[in-house]
Amino acid sequence: MEKPAANAQLLTDQDIYLFNEGNHVRLYEKFGAHPIAGGPVEGTHFAVWAPNAKKVCVMGDFNGWNKTGDALKQRAHSGIWEGFIPGVRRGHKYKYHIVSRYAGFRGEKADPFAFASEVPPKTASVVWSLDYEWGDSRWMKTRGGLNGLKSPVSIYEVHLGSWKRVPEEGNRPLTYREMAPQLAAYVKRLGFSHVEFMPVTEHPFYGSWGYQTIGYFSPTSRYGTPQDLMFLIDTLHQNGIGVILDWVPAHFPADAHGIGYFDGTHLYEHADPRQGFHPDWKSSIFNFGRNEVRGFLLSSALFWLDKYHADGLRVDAVASMLYLDYSRKKGEWIANRHGGNENLDAVAFLKQFNHVVYQNYPDVQTSAEESTAWPMVSRPTWLGGLGFGLKWDMGWMHDTLQYLSKDPVYRKYHHNALTFRMLYAFSENYVLPLSHDEVVHGKGSLLYKMAGDSWQKFANLRLLYGNMFAQPGQKLLFMGGEFAQWAEWRHDRSLEWHLTEHAPHSGMQKWVADLNFLYRSEPALYELNCNPAGFEWIDANDSQQSVLAYLRKSAGGEMIMAVCNFTPLPRLNYRLGAPRGGFWKEILNSDAFAYWGSGMGNLGGIDAEPAPSHGRPYSLRIAIPPLAILFFKHCP
Repeated sequence: MEKPAANAQLLTDQDIYLFNEGNHVRLYEKFGAHPIAGGPVEGTHFAVWAPNAKKVCVMGDFNGWNKTGDALKQRAHSGIWEGFIPGVRRGHKYKYHIVSRYAGFRGEKADPFAFASEVPPKTASVVWSLDYEWGDSRWMKTRGGLNGLKSPVSIYEVHLGSWKRVPEEGNRPLTYREMAPQLAAYVKRLGFSHVEFMPVTEHPFYGSWGYQTIGYFSPTSRYGTPQDLMFLIDTLHQNGIGVILDWVPAHFPADAHGIGYFDGTHLYEHADPRQGFHPDWKSSIFNFGRNEVRGFLLSSALFWLDKYHADGLRVDAVASMLYLDYSRKKGEWIANRHGGNENLDAVAFLKQFNHVVYQNYPDVQTSAEESTAWPMVSRPTWLGGLGFGLKWDMGWMHDTLQYLSKDPVYRKYHHNALTFRMLYAFSENYVLPLSHDEVVHGKGSLLYKMAGDSWQKFANLRLLYGNMFAQPGQKLLFMGGEFAQWAEWRHDRSLEWHLTEHAPHSGMQKWVADLNFLYRSEPALYELNCNPAGFEWIDANDSQQSVLAYLRKSAGGEMIMAVCNFTPLPRLNYRLGAPRGGFWKEILNSDAFAYWGSGMGNLGGIDAEPAPSHGRPYSLRIAIPPLAILFFKHCP
């Protein structure tokens, strides 16, 4: 594309019109700092929205941080301030000095549209460009078939700063470029199809894990430059691994250099704390009813898809957006115009967000972390849904973890915790998440949560993972869980990689890899993940022996049987109904020696007998190992 001359107006009247009506979805192309070369004078064009300012100046290391030296001009009555500053190049640091028309406010603000930022705790924006030569064209052309609801999606959730660290250099995190080959090789070896990064957006407080976003167009500089992050994503793509990014439009931190009280008024957030202040996170809530705010957020969403080739966006804390009384007591919230607790502006925004994303990128997926019974989260907007592609199944996660924390002797009284999910399993398109939220804040690691002695804890955890992969729905596992880390996750230290040198942990790692490869190679386990035709109970009612058995089916009629024993007592000669005669091959067994199990099994499989059981014309008599799951495949 031909570069504009140095004095060119990047913002057209049409841009301003679309911005003011909330329908400009690529504002990052016009707002922020854009270096311009090739004209008579090289420099940078700046544009910022501050409608209640009476003066806006750009201060930076190029002018000695002079608060009054490089003034921007207001564009008519648009509320936009813009200007060209000669000599400002990529790498220069800057902020906006804003003098408000109200309350004598003067503030030094980072650029809401900055492409790069200083490494925290420093807070300036950095002039940057986003040139990068991508090598993932093959992935981008075919990813629609790998991201779809009928695809075997298995997600490895990663926190960039604590996956691996370098103890020889002060325990620093890996950079984006250092992580790229290591993470790609590891994820590929374990068979995950996707990586999900906890927010890569710039955040001032490291302990927020990125969920207190301040740079909606800026990847955190803690691990490198924007191009370094592009290299990481590019490397994953070239290894056949998709990349999902966490994105946080629900709230933002109140740091002085951020977008809160940006021009001396509540520009991005609600002024009334009953609408604009989040009691849980002590952060500000976006005013979703303001057109320009919606455009800012929609542009951020498309930015990560446009410029960083993201394959999906996982939207954090959707429940907090949907309900006006979320985490609030009586009198601490304002009802909507109908007297209800639904945030109608947020609902409209989420629908618009999903419409815009899928309109521009039908080959990606959006997913919602939504923990309530809000209906039709993952149904199309034209049917009245919110339009997400997927929804996290928080109920399954909670029920299953609570069940497996109980001593097996009591599990028969809580059998419905395992079976209840199937009453609603196809009401949404679900992801089954075992995420970072379950291994922090004193909750303990997944392994630690499991009941029993050390051997039983490992067996229970293998059973948990096996049941997750056998259930309908896409899968997500937080890093460290794949090798059964003992300790709770901490954002400021590396995973306990030394544990993989020990048999119980390396066995768990192999189990997760084998589950991934089975899942991705058997259409019966994924093809109908979001279709009730893909699941069928064999026996959901054996609470006395804490046994579950069910079938997974493909569209082409392939069948896999999953059998779970949630007690430490082996079940011998256990009869199960089978829909077909012939040989049922035991294709995976969590109790195998290779996984640190006891080695009990069925000698590779068993022939079905013509003896009816569980309403089926045939049956199998099998041995079910203690605290184990078995996978059988019908071989005609």
